[in-house]
Amino acid sequence: MLAALKNLIFLAIGALLLWLTFRHQDFSLVWEKVKTADPLYIIICCGCSVAALISRSMRWIQLIEPLGYKPRLSSTYHSLMFGYLANMAIPRLGEISRCGALRKSDEVPFEKLVGTVIIERLSDVFMLALSIAITAFLEYDRLGGFLYAQILSPAIEKVGNGTNLIIILLIIFLAGLIGVYMLFKMSNPPASVQKIRSVVRGIIEGLKSIALIKNKGLFIFHTFYIWFMYFMMSYVCFFALPETTNLGPSAGLFIMVLGGIGMTAPVQGGIGTYHLLVSQGLILYGLIETDGIVYDTMTHTVSTLLLIILGGISMISLFFFVKTRNSAIG
Repeated sequence: MLAALKNLIFLAIGALLLWLTFRHQDFSLVWEKVKTADPLYIIICCGCSVAALISRSMRWIQLIEPLGYKPRLSSTYHSLMFGYLANMAIPRLGEISRCGALRKSDEVPFEKLVGTVIIERLSDVFMLALSIAITAFLEYDRLGGFLYAQILSPAIEKVGNGTNLIIILLIIFLAGLIGVYMLFKMSNPPASVQKIRSVVRGIIEGLKSIALIKNKGLFIFHTFYIWFMYFMMSYVCFFALPETTNLGPSAGLFIMVLGGIGMTAPVQGGIGTYHLLVSQGLILYGLIETDGIVYDTMTHTVSTLLLIILGGISMISLFFFVKTRNSAIG
């Protein structure tokens, strides 16, 4: 019940942000402009997305192999896509869902897979931070002012001042460390705590697997390639609309960063957060608000539909594969 309430709250927040983005817009006009987008660049954008997903699947295999398992590429890909589909319904459910799907299809222990997913997320955090740093260097005036006005300043206002914000973050971090310590110090823990311990140990084992990766250069290549494809998705879509066709690569990087921040918010599919950040970011490049909304509506709609279609195909593929295998065994 509590989890359902939390998801409803986040969905309501996303809907509110979406309303704030579109409140002064003529949606029919926005949609008419979206429909004029050049399909060639939309197709190229979808190709970049699929390339990133396949690369991510191959990188996941690299993290799993040191644990003593070698899942098929098709299994990791379909499990990954099933996870993205689950994230559309409930934020953060995808990480759990894809581990569960791969456990069923290739019998890799769930708790060990959780550790590999954490490594993936840490890699993504690193790449997002690196992208922000590069963007800050190339677009210092735009990014610095935007992040402060749209993110940092509102957070500071909520807690009083910057010192209070730092103190709150430290308290949360320390409370988490104390909680983990207490879980492992309990002499006769209940079954629920034992399950948490098992998952934590699996996570630790998964984190250790990064040191055992056979081809670390290939792992690094996939990590950078995935994010290069994300950049290409943002940049290529500029050419789909006449209003954004003159924007350069640095603008593409800037919009990718804003979109990445928007998609990491705990809202279903980045609804609202993505639209607000990207549309406001494009205003900094001289676009009127309507044209910024046209761009973010187009890119978000295309990526969402692509993930739903590919995720649905993967869910069906996993179902029939597991069913066929179980029938053969039985």
